[in-house]
Amino acid sequence: MNVSATPSASPRTDTPHPAPPPDRHSRSRDEAREADGRPAARRRLRDRLKRDRMLLLLCVPGILYFAAFFYLPLAGNVIAFQDYQTYLGYRQSPFVGWANFTALLEQPEFWSAVWNTLEISFVQLFLYFPAPIALALFLNSLISSRTRRLMQTVVYLPHFLSWVVVVGMFQQVFGGAGTVTSLLNDNGIPVGNIMNNPDTFILLLTSQAVWKDAGWGAIIFLAAMASIDNSLYESAAMDGAGRLRRMWHITLPGIRPVMIMLLILRLGDILSVGFEQMLLQRDAVGAEAAEVLDTYVYFHGVVDGDWGMSTAAGLMKGVIGFILIVLANKLAHRLGEQGVYR
Repeated sequence: MNVSATPSASPRTDTPHPAPPPDRHSRSRDEAREADGRPAARRRLRDRLKRDRMLLLLCVPGILYFAAFFYLPLAGNVIAFQDYQTYLGYRQSPFVGWANFTALLEQPEFWSAVWNTLEISFVQLFLYFPAPIALALFLNSLISSRTRRLMQTVVYLPHFLSWVVVVGMFQQVFGGAGTVTSLLNDNGIPVGNIMNNPDTFILLLTSQAVWKDAGWGAIIFLAAMASIDNSLYESAAMDGAGRLRRMWHITLPGIRPVMIMLLILRLGDILSVGFEQMLLQRDAVGAEAAEVLDTYVYFHGVVDGDWGMSTAAGLMKGVIGFILIVLANKLAHRLGEQGVYR
């Protein structure tokens, strides 16, 4: 009797398989959904604040400085719409609407100050703005690093001198008894007192600004040049490009975004040409040549006590500068550049 042995069927056990561990992304989404997602978001923000607390503490002095000296004083622009009286304060001074602006636009002295400001600003824009770029290109072309560091130190130093010292030094050189004036007069070239000549006053201001701040302004362009890849210069040199061609096709395109950004910022500050520099030389050449918006606000507001009209002039200056920055930034975007902001 042939009996085929069949394997006995083992009893079936329905043991559930262990559930897979929750995905990390789904877990983070579930945590974010708790109570409309607010606790998780707050927890993440709290973790970031705890992680970056030292950097945030370092930013506190700068934030307090700008808040105290730049943002809080903006509330004082309400004086431009009042007949402000110092003994009444801005709360009790009568509100006059646009009367200060109307009276300001009717003053010939205001338009003279605006014209002088624009004339000086455009001359400095075309003569002073390229000076740091040219100086940075010259310093970058020096082969010896020791000579480059020495030259950088020499051209940086005038920035730390006050305008009182700078104007005094120019007076000793170009004044009536100055070195250059005496030398030219002794050689049959009568130039008179250059410091008191209204016809050459704009060129004098520009030369003072170039001598004082061109070295300091070159720092930004030197930093931009340092970020350019050296392999581009090596490839161009292997292709036979000389120094001028490398500068034209590599260096200048490499620093073009920085140039455009600084140009936009300069356009926004075009109505500010240096209050201290103008105030120190205003009496020497006369108000017809040296009266700008900053000195106009000072003499009509602080000296004469016409706070409402002077505040209106300052407010108009700020609004015009803001509009110029926005328009210049939009133009930079159309030209394919990043500008100051996106």
